Amino acid sequence: MTYWRLHYHLIWSTRDREPSLTPEREKMFNGVLYKKAEELGMKIHAAGNVEDHVHVVASIPPKLAIAECIRQLKGASAFAINHMDGSDGQFKWQAGYGALTIGERSLEIVKEYAARQKEHHQNGTLNEYFEKMDMEE
Repeated sequence: MTYWRLHYHLIWSTRDREPSLTPEREKMFNGVLYKKAEELGMKIHAAGNVEDHVHVVASIPPKLAIAECIRQLKGASAFAINHMDGSDGQFKWQAGYGALTIGERSLEIVKEYAARQKEHHQNGTLNEYFEKMDMEE
């Protein structure tokens, strides 16, 4: 058995940063996120979001490419959201993402930051380093 401890802080946004992740869609997103991660062999430590982007703290086994994991998570969640009752089928994620490595000593801090996204955005206690999703930001 291979030993690995590879932790990542993953961030991605809705298309054009539209505030389209409603509470109903958020619930669907979270359900799909954990299910798809389990299928891929990933471990989700924490997840949080606001209306226009998500934060996911995950451990990804070395046999999986980070880009492929994010593609699968985004694809499965968009598909599910677009097939919800009453959906207009127009929900999309932005093309890019942010992926930051996390050391063991920082894991708890980053988990708490991700899980408390709504609070951080409401109170203005954002960590700019943890909010990056592309090179222009």
